[in-house]
Amino acid sequence: MQKFILNCAVTGAIHTPTMAPYLPIKPQDIAGQAIEAAQAGASTVHVHARDPVTGMPTADLRIMGEIVSTIHAKCDVVICITTGGGVNMTVDERIAAVPAFKPELASCNLGSMNFALFPALEKISQWKYDWEPKYLEMSRDFIFRNTFADLERILRVFKESETKPEFEAYDIGHLYNAHYFYEKGVIEDPFYVQFVTGILGGIASAIPHLLHMKQTGDTLFGSRYLFSTIGAGRHELPMATTSLFLGGGARVGLEDNLWLAPGEMAKSNAELVEKMVRIAREFAFEPASPDETRKMLGLKGRDQVNM
Repeated sequence: MQKFILNCAVTGAIHTPTMAPYLPIKPQDIAGQAIEAAQAGASTVHVHARDPVTGMPTADLRIMGEIVSTIHAKCDVVICITTGGGVNMTVDERIAAVPAFKPELASCNLGSMNFALFPALEKISQWKYDWEPKYLEMSRDFIFRNTFADLERILRVFKESETKPEFEAYDIGHLYNAHYFYEKGVIEDPFYVQFVTGILGGIASAIPHLLHMKQTGDTLFGSRYLFSTIGAGRHELPMATTSLFLGGGARVGLEDNLWLAPGEMAKSNAELVEKMVRIAREFAFEPASPDETRKMLGLKGRDQVNM
């Protein structure tokens, strides 16, 4: 069996409560689904926080602390805290959890970009909460900000916290942004990146685009990097499976995709993890254990976090 890193993105900041009744909102539900995903085979869990009353994405450190401390106490999965946050957060709010909790792994978007969620407004006419349509509409005139100055500051915070970046590349240019920092010695081996496909404003979920991302990564970083792939929506499992054949990892979870099969909603993150594990094993791939993942990525260890 060939080992691969299997990420599970538990709740995110893209989908809203009206879109799916199974999207975890409360801190203990988010933590519980993360733990179940780990038990199903996830190597890492990618964590966002939400307001427990409304489900709105939040940068509240008390809520994030409850989530990550619960996960950390109950299983040994690698916890990856977001610095992508939500469209309602500043850069300072997005990165505050890294020095607070000093996780082994945290996400880092590799550049500024249009990040559009508003097309979802066309699919729903009645909303559970007033904030949902406003939040989605806000993205029509929204630029996700991570300038070079922002990235310099974010990467300093990561280094001071001894937190490994899980870079998020939404297009080819983002890989060149990473290469700039890599050549400066700011990014250390092993370089780890997620190829993010299918978000309006970034590269589309299509196998030729994924091949282009992989070929560009190979050109810029040679054998010194590891990658994983995200396919938003219905492309999640096909893109993840293709990623395995290209030598990479896979990401699944309710942050990126709400459906287990055509016409069948996923009732939990664990269901998506279980399906990805079944597909992978058919082709002799096996998800890496948390400790194997720590070794592959050169992480500092779960005893060095503040959770």
